[in-house]
Amino acid sequence: MQKMVSAKKETVIAMCPTYISTLFYFLCVTACVKKISGQVKRDEKLYPENFTQILDRLLEGYDNRLRPGFGGPVTEVKTDIYVTSFGPVSDVEMEYTIDVFFRQTWEDRRLKYEGPIEILRLNNLMVTKVWTPDTFFRNGKRSVAHNMTAPNKLFRIMKNGTILYTMRLTISAECPMKLVDFPMDGHSCPLKFGSYAYPKTEMIYTWTKHSVEVPPESSSLVQYDLIGQTVSSETVKSITGEYVVMTVYFHLKRKMGYFMIQTYIPCIMTVILSQVSFWINKESVPARTVFGITTVLTMTTLSISARHSLPKVSYATAMDWFIAVCFAFVFSALIEFAAVNYFTNVQAERAKKKAAKNAAAKSSMPSGKGKDTEEILQ
Repeated sequence: MQKMVSAKKETVIAMCPTYISTLFYFLCVTACVKKISGQVKRDEKLYPENFTQILDRLLEGYDNRLRPGFGGPVTEVKTDIYVTSFGPVSDVEMEYTIDVFFRQTWEDRRLKYEGPIEILRLNNLMVTKVWTPDTFFRNGKRSVAHNMTAPNKLFRIMKNGTILYTMRLTISAECPMKLVDFPMDGHSCPLKFGSYAYPKTEMIYTWTKHSVEVPPESSSLVQYDLIGQTVSSETVKSITGEYVVMTVYFHLKRKMGYFMIQTYIPCIMTVILSQVSFWINKESVPARTVFGITTVLTMTTLSISARHSLPKVSYATAMDWFIAVCFAFVFSALIEFAAVNYFTNVQAERAKKKAAKNAAAKSSMPSGKGKDTEEILQ
């Protein structure tokens, strides 16, 4: 019995190295397989030929003249704007300049793909090969797409066919201004864009969650404060159809510092100076005349210089009314001095004539009667 047990133990002990070596071999093979498969996947990601094949398959039979879903559902283009620079604002031309990253996102099912990467990050060369929205800025006077050192465009395609198209633009747009309250006024400068050819039955625009971003450091305004922005969308009718128009309003508030220094304070000081002439002796005609004429000419110069920073509008602004009141005070001071001087001279002439008349009457009478007459007159 003991011999049988010992024999079994020896058999088990003899088989242990075989099991261990087999297990070790299996683990090594598994590790090698995983390593090889991982290397294959890694190599698959690194091979540019794979992506070339994906792009070739996407563009095979693709017609960039037709919008996504042509003849079917409406194409939705999601938009947002990132402002890199705002300003300057021209009051004379009634326009402003803005530098933006303009982003558009839409879905094109023809560009769906299967591959080892989630997003195809492409350059501007791909833009001309696929359909893109024909967006234009309705109130833009001049627009520049930056091309240094290469066209500033970003183009990405996701697996599900979603496309992100971003470009950098500098736009000079109209900003209608009502200058009745100038320089205590504020304005809302619009930026309007939409499709040039596609009506709302074929293509619509929508805002994303973060529709317009304006970092504080992007504002380069001297005479204004950018106090906020709002977005809206509307439908515009024309003879060719109804079009969706997207609008962002930039709200501006004018700064008063420049006009206080250049116009308001000089006008106030000129009015005060014109009133100083009343403290000068009325017989000092040259001095008072110089004060009056100088202040009138100064107000005229200030009025002309204040108008240089404004367009030639046909109505009076708040600054025009202020300058007009100041001019009235200055001019009235000159007129008042002229009136006082005139009536003083008239009174003096009358006094001289009266004195001469009395002297003549006194000399023509006898001495006794003259004294009686003089007593009576007194």
